[in-house]
Amino acid sequence: MDERLKKALDLSNYMVTFNNQKRVIKEKYRESSIFYYNGSQFTLTKDLITFVSFLVDKDNVNNVILTDDNEIPTEIEKLDEFLIDILDAYFNAVNAYYAEYQKLLKNRSTSKLAEYEEE
Repeated sequence: MDERLKKALDLSNYMVTFNNQKRVIKEKYRESSIFYYNGSQFTLTKDLITFVSFLVDKDNVNNVILTDDNEIPTEIEKLDEFLIDILDAYFNAVNAYYAEYQKLLKNRSTSKLAEYEEE
């Protein structure tokens, strides 16, 4: 096989494997960015965190009604505690995503990526 063709094929295989692994860790991040509270589901976004922070800053902390991901109204009894919980969950999710992504970037060959996939 022509050496250039072999290198192109190796690069193609590497990119397919890399993109698959990137998709997997992104999906793990999305799943870990879901926060459940009193039977309601909230996706941890910067918008949610900013809105809740704004309400807490305005001293609106007791018995606040928010709509969850399914647009179901949910009463949050102590919004300041809710904010602490969602910040903690958000940073746990994003830090784990960052660590996994950095590990992925260090694997520069298809065989190393395949080994990473097995971990």
